[in-house]
Amino acid sequence: MAKKKGGVGRHVTANTPRYFTPNLQEKRIWVPELKRFVKVKLTARALKTINKNGAYATLKKAGVI
Repeated sequence: MAKKKGGVGRHVTANTPRYFTPNLQEKRIWVPELKRFVKVKLTARALKTINKNGAYATLKKAGVI
């Protein structure tokens, strides 16, 4: 469909869908309450949550520990 009609243009034929994936990281996190490292795969957003609330509380709430 034409751009004027709300489309992407007349000559576009190969329309590929965009994929949105989470920003996953593999991290070793020191948990002082357990006195050991825990290896987890988490998102960048989850890292910010761990920094804010603490490693033990966040991982326990998530069911990892």
